Amino acid sequence: MSGVLAAENLVFRYEGRGPLVLEGVGLRVQKGTCLALLGASGSGKSTLLLHLNGTLKPEAGQVYLNEVPVGYGWRALKQWRQRVGLVLQDPDDQVACPLVYQDVAFGPQNLGLAEAEVQRRVATSLDWVGIGHLSDRGVHQLSFGEKKRVALAGVLAMGPEVLLLDEPTAGLDPRATRQLMHTLAARKAGGTALVMATHDVDLAFAWADEVVVLCRGRARCQGESRTILADAALMEEAGLRPPWLVEVAVEARRRGWLEEGRALPGTLAALMAQLGECLRCGEPDHPAPTHDNRGGR
Repeated sequence: MSGVLAAENLVFRYEGRGPLVLEGVGLRVQKGTCLALLGASGSGKSTLLLHLNGTLKPEAGQVYLNEVPVGYGWRALKQWRQRVGLVLQDPDDQVACPLVYQDVAFGPQNLGLAEAEVQRRVATSLDWVGIGHLSDRGVHQLSFGEKKRVALAGVLAMGPEVLLLDEPTAGLDPRATRQLMHTLAARKAGGTALVMATHDVDLAFAWADEVVVLCRGRARCQGESRTILADAALMEEAGLRPPWLVEVAVEARRRGWLEEGRALPGTLAALMAQLGECLRCGEPDHPAPTHDNRGGR
């Protein structure tokens, strides 16, 4: 399969028995793109991520890096995890060293890099995530959001080609979420491919180039985010709802406030611009909205 990272027909069940968690799952990740794995709880998102960096081995199927099948020997896994980094949902499962610097330096040191290069990578990664001032801080003194950024910095310090993120905004306030997305956008601009497992359809709509929708262990489809997430029937099947921006735009189109056949807007600003264009045109097909006097204006 094409792409910097790809999976084909993955089959997996925990401990080799019980129900299938992944049932013939496939996907492809292109260089410098953002891919969201979407699905309800229990759909297999986190399990799939753990296959994409070699933490789990499938019963059947294959993972590819640059179209080459990966191996599961010690040396192959070391190279794989250097190229494909994973940031877990709970930073306490990933951040282990007592000091921030030590934790971020752990991976580069294990690569056998010179100390000067380790220091450079640690400083750069901490600056990328906005916590360079916390380099000498004890991990136990950090907030949950700060620990998440330490975990991300530790993975970025390895220089991965692909960054896997499991529910990265879970537990973050809006400001921390914006900071995280700014960091990820910068990594994408630098050529890193990003894969995010989430059930937040609004985040996926705003952030992802493509989405993979998982439904009961199967990859229902992969495609352009604005097309897939506007499919109300598919969202219902997957136990999700369409993004709020899509719901508003579809309702506005039904009322004649948006032009039929025009692509749905991808941002609130684009939606308001389209509404403004249609309401200014003064055509009968685009009547101005009326107010419900029961609740005031």
